[in-house]
Amino acid sequence: MSISAQTRAGAWLEIDLDALCSNWRQLRDCAGAAECAAVVKADAYGLGAARVAPALYAAGCRHFFVAHLDEAIALRPVLAADATVFVLHGLPPGAEPEAVSHGLVPVLNSLPQIDAWRRLAHGLGQALPAVLQVDTGMARLGLAADELDTLSADPTRLQGLALSLVMSHLVSAEDPSAPINTLQLERFHAARLRLPAARASLANSSGIFLGPGYHFDLVRPGAALYGIAPVAGQPNPMQAVVRLRSKVMQLRRIDTGMGVGYGHAWTAQRPTRIATLATGYADGWLRSLSNTARVGFEGRTLPLVGKVSMDTITVDVTEVPEDRLGEGTLLDLIGEGLSVDEVAGAAGTIGYEILTSLGSRYARVYAGA
Repeated sequence: MSISAQTRAGAWLEIDLDALCSNWRQLRDCAGAAECAAVVKADAYGLGAARVAPALYAAGCRHFFVAHLDEAIALRPVLAADATVFVLHGLPPGAEPEAVSHGLVPVLNSLPQIDAWRRLAHGLGQALPAVLQVDTGMARLGLAADELDTLSADPTRLQGLALSLVMSHLVSAEDPSAPINTLQLERFHAARLRLPAARASLANSSGIFLGPGYHFDLVRPGAALYGIAPVAGQPNPMQAVVRLRSKVMQLRRIDTGMGVGYGHAWTAQRPTRIATLATGYADGWLRSLSNTARVGFEGRTLPLVGKVSMDTITVDVTEVPEDRLGEGTLLDLIGEGLSVDEVAGAAGTIGYEILTSLGSRYARVYAGA
């Protein structure tokens, strides 16, 4: 007899593809005349690029960004031929022919990357598509000021390249009041004047909400697609995409003064009922959530008590009627009023890390689309 993955697994990760596509359409509408791409790097922020990207394609998305070449190679076969896959990190030296053979477009971040792509174009006798990234303040990837000087003084270095896009990346777009936003916008305008005419892209998820001046020709949302709030300190306009539920493995009673878990980092202040759940830091439930996170069940939020261990967490379920809980009952770690951003706040991190940390042991359930 076959047993379902949900029955075997200790926890379920549910991904709502309809909510994901609704978020993309909302961001597309916010972007006005600009095209709306999708950033699906890190396996679509941990949610499964092989399922996420085709759903977004069906919703109308035609431009997809990943970080690494191997991510792009894996993504290319699951998308139709008219979808474009961009590699944000550019190409490792010597790997340029791989990008051509798979029909990928590199984001060129340095003069050596530009030169290697141009040499291949000349060797093949054909123009190769490319995106050029300029650094306007991140100091991470993209042409630095001196490299931009060199390139603008010798535009022949771009001969053989079909420049489809010039882009940069915002530092603090989630904070609309940050002065660096305006400074980067000014630097981006100035950089474009020194480069061949091409379509432009500056806005990430949060940048879309900075207004039309940041939209240019293409916006590149990532985190907001997956339900993460795009603007700090404001209500989240995005729909929740993820629900994470973990099974009760065991229930027990402990007396006042008894400790729970490694190091007895939590001690009962009253007679307490403890539920042990089948999720731990090996599943991406961060150890920093020890004694801080809350768990949802039937309209209540319950405290995680004690340290997160490799495979388990423990929850104080004293307030839940005993007949409502048993072995196999599912409690919400994300969902049931607990957003990704709230979990991130409890962990002292950001929603991006929560999503991309979710491990492989969950039974993944895709709904919609």
